[in-house]
Amino acid sequence: METYYNPADLKKFGNIGEFQKEFADKFFSYYGAVFAEGALTAREKSLIALAVSHAVQCPYCIDAYSADTLEKGCSEAEMMEAVHVAAAIRGGATLVHGVQMMNKVKELSM
Repeated sequence: METYYNPADLKKFGNIGEFQKEFADKFFSYYGAVFAEGALTAREKSLIALAVSHAVQCPYCIDAYSADTLEKGCSEAEMMEAVHVAAAIRGGATLVHGVQMMNKVKELSM
């Protein structure tokens, strides 16, 4: 079955420098630094990345960080909890914009 997102393309991510090497090199240097051990462990960063991958709905990221979190020893329960955190934040962000709608409706109803 053909899909818009070809899972094999994830392996080609490193090739993005083919059209603009300077920016790709800078991005991958930054990316590597961000995911290095720091105030957060690599495991914690991987769980955050998994959650964000779901929030931004990136199938390549979801595949990559599902594998990465498993490799770093995360349980299925931890992974799903991270996804639920992302869902709660995304849902809350949608709902809080309801205040803007309410303010506008009240303004127009006056």
